Amino acid sequence: MKTAIKALSLVSLVGTCVVSITGCGESVVSFENDVRPILHKNCLECHQPGGKGFEASGLAIGTYDDLMKGTKPGNSEQRGQIVIPGDATSSALIMLIEGRADPSIKMPHGKEPLNEKSVTTLRKWVEQGAQNN
Repeated sequence: MKTAIKALSLVSLVGTCVVSITGCGESVVSFENDVRPILHKNCLECHQPGGKGFEASGLAIGTYDDLMKGTKPGNSEQRGQIVIPGDATSSALIMLIEGRADPSIKMPHGKEPLNEKSVTTLRKWVEQGAQNN
């Protein structure tokens, strides 16, 4: 009986450790199902060819590849990365929607800020590696 209880305790401990390592069953954020709808609802109007945001920054967000290409600063051919996979704190996308950049460029520009759920979803996606999933 004591051996069975010890075995159950060990299994419980191992299960707890596995859950801790995997983030307590944290769900994976999907670009297609979770991120893309947020961007399309709040950002696509400006950040597509012909839009004010695209003209000002060169950032298009119509597809995953467009978003990951980033911005085209000034007249330079060099592109500015807006998403740094795994690093939400340094990613310009997150800085802009959280208002940690200059207030004049807080996104979405001229609209209501994103709700907390949307910000959290985008942040998690970037922290999880910004996968095209």
